[in-house]
Amino acid sequence: MIMSSIADRNLQSLPVRVDFEVIASLVKPSTRVLDIGCGDGTLLELLITKRGIDGRGVELSQQGVDQCLAKGLSVIQGDVDKDLVYYPDDGFDYVILSQTLQTTHNPRKILGELLRIGRRAVVSMPNFGYWRVRASLLFGGRMPVTKELSYSWYDTPNIHFCTIADFLDMACEIGATVEEAVVLNRKGQRVAFRLPWNTLNLFGQQAVFLLRR
Repeated sequence: MIMSSIADRNLQSLPVRVDFEVIASLVKPSTRVLDIGCGDGTLLELLITKRGIDGRGVELSQQGVDQCLAKGLSVIQGDVDKDLVYYPDDGFDYVILSQTLQTTHNPRKILGELLRIGRRAVVSMPNFGYWRVRASLLFGGRMPVTKELSYSWYDTPNIHFCTIADFLDMACEIGATVEEAVVLNRKGQRVAFRLPWNTLNLFGQQAVFLLRR
């Protein structure tokens, strides 16, 4: 079985991004999960190993799909901007979109689709309102290139530059409820949530949101 074969591996050998650990903490065990834009399957594998989920994935690149299938993961090739309409309402307990929303053509529509397909959605995103990004634009006069946002303006996959405040406004517009929010600084440490949102928007390098309809 896929789950048992993955569970037998040593979890310490898995390269895990800090937002993946946060996402895993927000997903309840033994639930049905769809990971959209799942890349090489690292997050999906982590969720199966640590949370015992029934996981499925969608990935645009053939290379990513091949890497997932080599790990025994159930992943198909698909385009987040085109193919979500084929998934039924409430088909999953959680739908995950990790560091991908800002690369889509219509983020508002995509977020609505996530909450249609899943009872809950987990979204992680880089924060373009982070102070280092602001400083780079203010003092350098050019679109920022940082360790976290390493692309130049002409080859970046990020086509919608979104801040934490922007995301919260969009979630409110579509009637989504934010159940949990985790804001991380540059070192991957949690920024104190009791701070006001404008402060979190300034000092958070990335954020993870758990949403429901």
